[in-house]
Amino acid sequence: MSGPAERSEHARNEFAFEKLACDGSARRGRLSTPHGAIETPAFVAVATQATLKGVDPELAAAAGTQVLFANTYHLYLRPGPELVAEHGGLHRFMAWQRPLFTDSGGFQVFSLGASIEHRVGKVANIFPDEAAGGGGGPRLGASGSMVRVGEDEVRFVSHIDGSRHVFTPETSIEIQRALGADVILAFDECTSPLHDESYTRASMLRTHRWARRCLLAFREREAPHPYRQALYGVVQGGAFEGLRRESAAVIGAMPFEGMAIGGNLGRSHADMHRVLEWTVPSLPERLPRHLLGIGDVPGILAAVVRGVDTFDCVVPTRNARTGTVLARHDDDGRPRPAFRFNLRNAAFARDRRPLEGECDCGTCRRFTRAYLRHLLKAGESLAPQLLSVHNLRFMERLMCELRGAIAAGRLSDCVLEWVGHDPQLSAAVLGKP
Repeated sequence: MSGPAERSEHARNEFAFEKLACDGSARRGRLSTPHGAIETPAFVAVATQATLKGVDPELAAAAGTQVLFANTYHLYLRPGPELVAEHGGLHRFMAWQRPLFTDSGGFQVFSLGASIEHRVGKVANIFPDEAAGGGGGPRLGASGSMVRVGEDEVRFVSHIDGSRHVFTPETSIEIQRALGADVILAFDECTSPLHDESYTRASMLRTHRWARRCLLAFREREAPHPYRQALYGVVQGGAFEGLRRESAAVIGAMPFEGMAIGGNLGRSHADMHRVLEWTVPSLPERLPRHLLGIGDVPGILAAVVRGVDTFDCVVPTRNARTGTVLARHDDDGRPRPAFRFNLRNAAFARDRRPLEGECDCGTCRRFTRAYLRHLLKAGESLAPQLLSVHNLRFMERLMCELRGAIAAGRLSDCVLEWVGHDPQLSAAVLGKP
């Protein structure tokens, strides 16, 4: 019979997903990891270089942030996985004792390759048909790709110093083992909204072959840290129904411990809704589901409605660095159409109110809009940190509300409270004609 210490160690190394409540396809769950439980649905804040840019991790935790997402490719280039491993892994290296995810480097296949060639970003203009200025027509022909994709490997040119590097599925797993995140991702190719069906299919099949290699490498490479890691598979297939259904079935049948939905989600939010409706039903019900790269309010609401558990995006902290504040209502209590405002506007120069009256974050409790705008205009580095804390808290407040609504069986009402001011948007988010 095992003693208390042995039982405690066993519990610490457990990785499990438990569904606590459902409302339609939406799930209220708990994802247990060696570094704590994640209450889902959950927003995963992006700490690409092992940091939320300009934000002390203690402040992020105080804002309610449960889990961070670091990037394998960037940390491979600097400081290197060996150095991180010497520190005991990312948790100790960055002083974050909560759960961590790492991307595989697959996103950089897109961001340093097709993203440059097609001039399609993953954040600002992930959906070409909704890009500023309208249009959304083909934008092929740009040069400067820093990636060459082959059957067995991807060759990168470093954006830092021009040095050349090779990633394979095995390389990605080895690096992620050394970094020591709780959840790591299989190496994949992230395609562009402008890739045709033929290329997308070839890429998807290659991603499936890489997934099998990742599983084998994961089993063969023992983690250098005294806790267990979980490996997620990544579903690809672009915005093509047959490909998404095929990829979800193939990846879903492999022995991964979680599922990520990645790649090109289409040219609009409506396309993304369809991609999720094609994909999610084919994924194992017992496993957690992560949607890569989505962080806007309507996108998160739609994903939760369709059964996604976690999401990651740079939006809250990136917006903060430009003076963009996430907020639900305007000063007259009306919903903000885009759930944000620009604090640099002159209208806030003498505004003594907090960023958001209903927010309980440290920034809103202590500082006025006028002061925070002054910091922005003066170029003070405190401004992005204080605005990031608020934006992170905004995301966590949203997720708390969604978790409560699912548990109470009132998710549709909750969605309408957020986007009901726009009947067309609320119908799209809820999947109603």
